[in-house]
Amino acid sequence: MGFHYRKKDEKLISIDKLMEKDKYEQRGVSASKEDVHAAVKDLYHGLYPKAFCKVYPDYMAGDDAWCNAMSADGSGTKSILAYLYWRETGDVSVWRGIAQDAIVMNLDDLLCIGATDNFLLTSVINRNKKFIPGEVIAEIISGTQEFIDKMNDAGVGIHLMGGETADLGDIVRTVTVDAAMSVRMKKSDLVLTQNIKPGDVIVGLASYGKATYEKEYNSGISSNGLTSARHDVLSKYYAEKYPETFEKNIDARLVYSGSKKMTDALTGTPLNVGKALLSPTRTYAPVIKKVLSEMQGQVNAIINNTGGAFTKVLHYIEVLRVVKDDLLPVAPIFNLIQTESQTGWKEMYKVLNCGTRLEIYLDESHAAQVIEIAHSFGIEAQIIGYVESSLTNEVEVDSEHGIFIYH
Repeated sequence: MGFHYRKKDEKLISIDKLMEKDKYEQRGVSASKEDVHAAVKDLYHGLYPKAFCKVYPDYMAGDDAWCNAMSADGSGTKSILAYLYWRETGDVSVWRGIAQDAIVMNLDDLLCIGATDNFLLTSVINRNKKFIPGEVIAEIISGTQEFIDKMNDAGVGIHLMGGETADLGDIVRTVTVDAAMSVRMKKSDLVLTQNIKPGDVIVGLASYGKATYEKEYNSGISSNGLTSARHDVLSKYYAEKYPETFEKNIDARLVYSGSKKMTDALTGTPLNVGKALLSPTRTYAPVIKKVLSEMQGQVNAIINNTGGAFTKVLHYIEVLRVVKDDLLPVAPIFNLIQTESQTGWKEMYKVLNCGTRLEIYLDESHAAQVIEIAHSFGIEAQIIGYVESSLTNEVEVDSEHGIFIYH
C-alpha cells in the first residue's frame, strides 16, 4: 500500500499516483539520462558513432585493420540490496553476485559490437569501512575471479588487470562496485547498429530462467532500475533499521514504500524477494560467441536492453520504426515491481527489461538458428518484432498491457 496524505477537499490521494511521473527523479535517478547525453554530445564518439560501444582506432599497435573498444559501468545501487540481505540473513555470499553485475554490465555491452574474447578488466571498489568489513571485500574479489574462471571455461577470455579498493567514508554510504573493460578486435568482426534495416526481425532472449551456465534460477532483474525497485517493493522496516542505505533528503514517502520483506517468497519462482532482486545480471557471452562463430556475417545488430530497456534501440537507428509485438512473458519480479509501485506499463517498458533483455536483429531466414542456439543454453528466445521504414525514429511496443509508442 502507498502512503497517503489528505488534501483540503478531504480526498485521499495515493502518493504513488501523485508522484508517478517524477518519483524516479526525486530519488536521484533517471531512465533516459537526457542531461548526461547532452553533456557528452560534443566529445569524440569514435570511428562509428552509432556503435553500441565506442570504437576507437588501434592506438596501441596502429594497425588500421584493428580497433579498440571500451566500456565502463557497475552494479549501481544493487550493492545496497546485497548489504540489506547480508545484514538481515548473514549470507555474505550474495556479494559474489554483485561482482558479476559489475563485470556483465560491461561485458554484454561489448558483446553487442561483436567482441567475444580477450577482454581486459579492471575493477574499482569504494567502501565505507564503518559498514563494509574486509570479509565483504574478499567475497567481491572472489566473486570476480569465480566469474572470470567460468567465462574462460566457456571460451570467453577475460583477463583481470588489477584495480582499486578505496575507503571513502565521507562519500560512499555503504559500497560501490564498478568496472571497466576493454578489448582489441578486428574491424571485420564488428557488429554495428548502423546495419539495422527495414525487413529485419528481432529475436529476443529471455533474462529469466536458468541458463546452463548459471547456478540457480535467475529472476531477470539485471542491474537497472534498482533504486526504484528497491524503494517501491521493500517495506518501511528497512528505512528504520538501515538509515545508511538511502539519501536523507529524499521525500520520506518515497523511501522503502512497498510491502515486502527480503525473505518473502516471490510467487512463480523458487526465489524469495531479496534473492530475486539480487539475481546476478545474466551474461549472454557464451550464447553470442556461438551465434557469431556459426553465423558469421548474418547478424546485423545486437541491442542490450539495460538502461532504457525497450527504448534502448532509439539511440542507434535512423528513420526506422521498430515494432515489438510478440514479447516474451513478463517475468514475476517485474509484475511484483509494477504491482507494488503502480507504475504505468509504458514507463515499466522504458525502465526495466521486463523479461526480454537481449535483442538480435537479422534476416528472418536466420532467426530459427539463433533461437535454437539460445535454447541449447537453456534460454528462452523467439521472434519478438520487426523493423520497417519510417519518417522518424519510433519504437512501438504492442504488449498484453497495451500499445505504447516511444520517440
